[in-house]
Amino acid sequence: MQRRRLLGYSQQDIAEKVGIDRSYYTKIENGLTPSVKVAKSLGYHLGFDWTIFFDDICAKNTQTNAAKEAI
Repeated sequence: MQRRRLLGYSQQDIAEKVGIDRSYYTKIENGLTPSVKVAKSLGYHLGFDWTIFFDDICAKNTQTNAAKEAI
């Protein structure tokens, strides 16, 4: 959200650039993990590494898998 505002875009502006509904974009800003396709497009249009959306997911999966292996 800060990046979007810094660049002077509204939620509607970014949603249109990415090709999604504004309501879906709002959900992403509020924590919903987007699809890989949408994440890549957001990263492109807003100028950041799209994988940031998946860093927490990867960390949680790694912890879960390590816990399962320990049992």
